[in-house]
Amino acid sequence: MEDREGEIEWVTSRKGNDAMRGQQINNVSGKVLLVLSLTALLAVLSGYTQPPQPDEGAAAHIFQLSIVALVPVILLFLVTADWRQPSRSARPLTFPAAALILAFGALYYLEHYR
Repeated sequence: MEDREGEIEWVTSRKGNDAMRGQQINNVSGKVLLVLSLTALLAVLSGYTQPPQPDEGAAAHIFQLSIVALVPVILLFLVTADWRQPSRSARPLTFPAAALILAFGALYYLEHYR
């Protein structure tokens, strides 16, 4: 009987550790989302400080790489989110989403009207 209780404690402890690890991964991925989206925005905004160039510069490549890097980070964030509380889980996405909307809007304006 004692072995059974020890096994139950170990399983319960294991589930708690896994949940805590998932939450930590979710927090880190949310911060990485914010950094990558702000990097994309700043890369586009730097194009407004330079005269039009015939070829893409380093900022364009930084923008492209940050957008590509966002895909696995968003997936990781969504997989590790606690969807029992959807509004609380989706809240960290608001600032990165706003930054990306601004970045793509600024890029569109930069490419078509400047």
